[in-house]
Amino acid sequence: MRVRALAKINLGLDVLRKREDGYHEVRMVMQTIQMYDVINLYKTSRPGIWLRTNLPYIPTDERNLVYKAAELLMREFHIRGGLRIDLQKFIPVSAGLAGGSSDAAATLVAVNRMFHLHLSKKELMKRGLSIGADVPYCVMRGTALAEGIGEKLTPLPPAPGCFVLVGKPAVNVSTKQAYESLHLEKIARHPDIHSLVQGIQAQDLAAMIPHMENVFEPGITREDPVIGQIRELMLEKGALHAMMSGSGPTVFGLFDSWAAIQRAANALRESQMARTVFATRFFNNKGKR
Repeated sequence: MRVRALAKINLGLDVLRKREDGYHEVRMVMQTIQMYDVINLYKTSRPGIWLRTNLPYIPTDERNLVYKAAELLMREFHIRGGLRIDLQKFIPVSAGLAGGSSDAAATLVAVNRMFHLHLSKKELMKRGLSIGADVPYCVMRGTALAEGIGEKLTPLPPAPGCFVLVGKPAVNVSTKQAYESLHLEKIARHPDIHSLVQGIQAQDLAAMIPHMENVFEPGITREDPVIGQIRELMLEKGALHAMMSGSGPTVFGLFDSWAAIQRAANALRESQMARTVFATRFFNNKGKR
């Protein structure tokens, strides 16, 4: 079985407080984009899980979320036999695009189908939370308001259509690192997530854009100025809006035409500020994995 694991961006990201359990309370709008990893799964008669990837620095044991997802369902349902899994990574790693979480979510979906476990989407999302906070959303996909630690999800209408330019510089930022460097008392302003949601519900891109912000961006940009430089280049080349996704360092820009996004993509490649440059669109949750 072959499945696609789609990346996500954050149209808005706010951190409200740190909870007693150490997790942070967030409020954010998540959006799937048509940028994806490919996962091929093969049943084997021999018990066990064998994972391989196209990137040598990615672990292929229980440290990998794909391995964890497959193992979770195979143990719970006492599945006989095993799995050979081939993970082809195209989503940049440690980029704020939920690549690992999406890989895990796609694996849950695939194992559920391959072994006829008949788990509903909600049941897969519940199990996904034990793997990571973003995994339930990556099972659901589309446009959604995420609250709590990211697990309380409210589906939203598909965001207004536009083109998305992804630019990932040659630096990595772990989610743990981003939260550790975030000082809640020093956040100058919080995104208006409520107004952002209203703009999406009204299918009004112009009404969305003023409320698209990320509380991580100022601090991460101070550490890695190239993030701000990529953002400014996108805006200079016609982006309606540009901002950092998740805990960074990936920047995305929204464009109203394919010609405009191609010009910006070419300029970004020529600048050599971004290691990954990818032009795509929103994913509206009507396609197949």
